[in-house]
Amino acid sequence: MSDNGRIEISAECVERIRAHGVETYPHECCGALLGRDPNEDGGVREILEVFPLRNQREDSPQNRFSVSTRDVVAAERAADAQGLSVVGWYHSHPDHPARPSEYDRAHAWPWYCYIILSVQKRVPADMRSWRLRDDRTKYDEQQLEEVNELKEVKD
Repeated sequence: MSDNGRIEISAECVERIRAHGVETYPHECCGALLGRDPNEDGGVREILEVFPLRNQREDSPQNRFSVSTRDVVAAERAADAQGLSVVGWYHSHPDHPARPSEYDRAHAWPWYCYIILSVQKRVPADMRSWRLRDDRTKYDEQQLEEVNELKEVKD
């Protein structure tokens, strides 16, 4: 796996995603991942902040999530205010593995990273990152590396 497939995420962000998954259980949680992207120069994508969102799905929130256009704009504004970009999205899979479903693939966009947290009986379990191929045929797993040192983020 090249560095383009590696994601560094702050320990604080990992804990916030895990807490969000527990808080919304048995429904899926969702949110934006804010950070820096190496812009195809072979560097490592960094996730420095999470922007929790409310799952807008009313018909099956236990196994689906959706976000509104307003949510996407709010996430982009929050990222801009900190000198960051929206580099991906996260959601939980209550009582299911941390791998993308066919529904996830059909509704995802290439380039972004997608972190999925498995929450088993209200306990956070496996957390994995995925990236949809440009031809949208399948996901490739990315190496998710938790780092303790927080990088400087503009206030």
